[in-house]
Amino acid sequence: MNKIFSGRSNVNLIVLIAAIFVMFAFMKIPLPDSITRINGAELSLSGQSALAVLLFALILWMTEALPFHITGLIGVFLLAVFKVGTFKEVVRAGFGNHIFIFFIGVLILSAFITHSGLGKRISVFLLSLTGNRTSMVILGFLIIGLILSMWLTNLAVAAMLMPLARSILIEEGVVPMKSKFGKALMISICWGAIIGGIAAPSGAGPNPIAVGFLKEMANINVNFIGWMKYGVPASILLLLPTWGILLLFFKPEMKYLKKSGKDLKEEFKKLPPLSREEKVTLIIFITTVFLWLTTPLFEKMLKISIPISMPVLITTSIFFFPKVSTIPWKKIETEISWSSILLVVSGISMGMMLYKAGAAKWLAVILLGGIGSFHPFVQVFLVVLMVSVLKITFSSNTVTATIVIPIMIALAQNIGVEPLAITLPAAITASMAFILVTSSPTNVIPYSTGYFAIKDMAVAGILMTLVASVIVALTIYVVGSFTGLY
Repeated sequence: MNKIFSGRSNVNLIVLIAAIFVMFAFMKIPLPDSITRINGAELSLSGQSALAVLLFALILWMTEALPFHITGLIGVFLLAVFKVGTFKEVVRAGFGNHIFIFFIGVLILSAFITHSGLGKRISVFLLSLTGNRTSMVILGFLIIGLILSMWLTNLAVAAMLMPLARSILIEEGVVPMKSKFGKALMISICWGAIIGGIAAPSGAGPNPIAVGFLKEMANINVNFIGWMKYGVPASILLLLPTWGILLLFFKPEMKYLKKSGKDLKEEFKKLPPLSREEKVTLIIFITTVFLWLTTPLFEKMLKISIPISMPVLITTSIFFFPKVSTIPWKKIETEISWSSILLVVSGISMGMMLYKAGAAKWLAVILLGGIGSFHPFVQVFLVVLMVSVLKITFSSNTVTATIVIPIMIALAQNIGVEPLAITLPAAITASMAFILVTSSPTNVIPYSTGYFAIKDMAVAGILMTLVASVIVALTIYVVGSFTGLY
């Protein structure tokens, strides 16, 4: 019995009690009008209750006293209990959102690419192009991560690349923690997936969350092309600086691998021909991407609205049609992160209630209410910088997006600017987890191999975050100037 309430469990219990106390204290504390009414934004009793629940969730999210998704589900329950909305309204806001379907579809697609062997084939092919120079191998992993994570979940990309990187390091006799090449290669898996994830809505968790919030709160429909014209340039421009920072902090102790460039090419040539599963997966993957990119055309032809979840719903269902794939659903469902889906939908519920109760607008005025008078580029840069700082505090990309996106939409409406103008930079920044390993499961997979320490990534990540903030802000502003966003 003593073991149950010792160590980490004991600390988590104390944190849970503290979170409950903070929630009730904030909910019941009488706030003067000078605080509840600021520049046209008013914090109602309902909004105060919503913020109290958010504080409760934030404490548990930041300390991981409870699993992320369980905290989210409890938050949904508390919002109803404290009458921020009825239980049906709160649940419908998240679980009734089409983003729920989108996440399931992308995770199914990722699982098939992994199980069919197509992901490994793509990785080996691209690696055969880099040669055996260690610096180029690192760049190769960054490029592979960037390309794959545009369309697949970052987590799936990291899971594909980690075994390939580890096999290279084992063959080279690299000692974990003592090799700069080992550190650079493993961190490149994290960062490659991150910079690729900002390129398209399918790339990272915060992206579809932002798309969903924009549709529900501001009636703005962001399709794949609409997102990619900002995300792709930012992603490409981040590639070389990311490579440079990795080489700056972790310059490989050896210039070349033991395997020659010719050996690497031979390794790819020795791969068997595309299997039937790989061909099926490749066709469905290409079809999905095609439908995502041509959505505006089909909307005009069919005269219906086609959200980003609709194409991937039908294409991934085809996998399970008779005589299409031999990989059973039971094998695929084990690869679907149901806890991540629950976190996303419960987070959307909390974000929507925060917005509807007026608490998001009140927070927006307090945090960034004065940026309305600044030049558009300064506005974008301040948003990117603020979200980058919040990333250090919050323990999840999804959590960051859940909290920040509704605030950004409310801020835009309050200062009279296009919601997309500051919401898009915030959404892109929410997935840039360069500093903390714990900010994303994508980082945890390479970290679990033991080749780099938390400190290694954090120190290099601080510079990476600063550089990325400037590049992202500048890219979005320049592209937005041409598209009429600014």
